[in-house]
Amino acid sequence: MVSEDSNADGTSQSGTSHNSTAHNAAAHNGTPERRGITVRRAPKFVPFMGLGGVLGIVVAAFVAYGIPGDESFDTGAVFGFFLVSFAAGGVLLGAIAALVLDKVSVRRSRRAVVESVPGPAEDDAGA
Repeated sequence: MVSEDSNADGTSQSGTSHNSTAHNAAAHNGTPERRGITVRRAPKFVPFMGLGGVLGIVVAAFVAYGIPGDESFDTGAVFGFFLVSFAAGGVLLGAIAALVLDKVSVRRSRRAVVESVPGPAEDDAGA
């Protein structure tokens, strides 16, 4: 994940708002624009939550079919009950794991300076 903090000269930039006059002047002068950015590896939450849900389903199957229980309850009904509760718990634990890894990635972030690459000249655009 990349976030923009400030220019190389120390001026701050927030979000996507840029000084369009300075940006256009840099593009017309041929001078590359320099920005300071923060680079970090952030986890994707959906795979963690999906893996937690799948592990919850596996645990529910083990509990319902592997452990002997009361004969008055149908095994499929027991599996369905545990499926809902363990899958939801697994999704929640997967989200918590992704949040913890996200906080760790913030601490391991690095600063970098990037330059804009000038676009092709108008003569090159027709070719």
